[in-house]
Amino acid sequence: MKWTRCLTLFLAIQLLAWTALPAALAEEKKPAAPQVDLAPNAQSAVLLDVDTGTIILDKNKDAKLPPASITKIMTMLLIMEALDQGKIKMDEKVRTSEYAASMGGSQIFLEPGEEMTVQDMLKGIAMASGNDASVAMAEKLAGSEEAFVQMMNERAKQLGMNNTHFANANGLPADNHYSSAYDIALMSKELLKHEEITQFTGLYQDYLRKDSPKPFWLVNTNKLVRFYPGVDGLKTGYTSEAKFCLSATARKDNFRVIAVVMGEPDTKTRNAEVTKLFDYAFSQYTNYPIYKAGDSLGSFTVSKGEQASVPLVAKHQYSVLLKKGDAAAGIRHEVQFNPGLKAPVAYGQNIGKIVVYQGDRVLTEFPLESPVEVKKAGWWTLTKRTAKKLLFID
Repeated sequence: MKWTRCLTLFLAIQLLAWTALPAALAEEKKPAAPQVDLAPNAQSAVLLDVDTGTIILDKNKDAKLPPASITKIMTMLLIMEALDQGKIKMDEKVRTSEYAASMGGSQIFLEPGEEMTVQDMLKGIAMASGNDASVAMAEKLAGSEEAFVQMMNERAKQLGMNNTHFANANGLPADNHYSSAYDIALMSKELLKHEEITQFTGLYQDYLRKDSPKPFWLVNTNKLVRFYPGVDGLKTGYTSEAKFCLSATARKDNFRVIAVVMGEPDTKTRNAEVTKLFDYAFSQYTNYPIYKAGDSLGSFTVSKGEQASVPLVAKHQYSVLLKKGDAAAGIRHEVQFNPGLKAPVAYGQNIGKIVVYQGDRVLTEFPLESPVEVKKAGWWTLTKRTAKKLLFID
């Protein structure tokens, strides 16, 4: 009896083993998930959808590497934000210090004491990667390059650039100056909220000092603006330490992407691999538009503010990323403003969000920021406002 039970147990174990074997073999033969490496020569790379911030492809995206002149994306971002806030104007003159004029590497050959408009300085940074123009603008905005670098690092922190630290405004080699492909994509995405920047980054050639005895011919360091349809930015970079880097952006119809590569061996390889990333994005993905730039998003209420109600307009496009062939049926959205907003409200402060649904499922959310500073209203303004409400006066 005991021998019979042992034999039965042995046969049961064998049967289970033989039953599990085909499944085990099938698991062993199961192919691994496909890995698409369209930038095999890059040390780090990211392909990002601009509207949603979705990473389409990446390779070592958080590796801390020297960014070279891609640094200037942050410099341009702070310039554009200062323009938005009215701190500077495009036609305002910027004086060049001896220190700014002493920068080596890529430059527009500013002389000490030379004055140039913000617009021309921006052109020199965006197209010719002017190290001298970058420092001149840093001094204009913050008083010194050191103070400007502090602003750069603070802004990087706000954007969630967790693998970045800046030591200068132009990307010349320096200790403790590094970034990552993903962080560069984040600041590139933020810069592209200022759509007018592509008027500079998308130009292939132009002139500075055009009507002077010494005109300076500008040729964009990003050759893809000429050779790839839809490319209109953003910034190249090179040092012997960083090798060849590029943060490029392209748009097809209303679909815009950013491709970042770092540590490429040469310009030809850099441009070829970014081209492959763009081709992949536009062949495999599309987007579903929610709002276009300039569309009204309604208005939000600020309790006890100088402005009781603030209209909000889309500064840039909002859309949902879709794989080609995926259904867009049932996509809807809501604008939700934060309740109980009280003055003062800072420029750029979060005031709500756009929530996008497909059926009852949340697809994505877009944060909304105040386009203006709303100061606290004075006693007399609040009194008049209360009186109007009591008297039903519009």
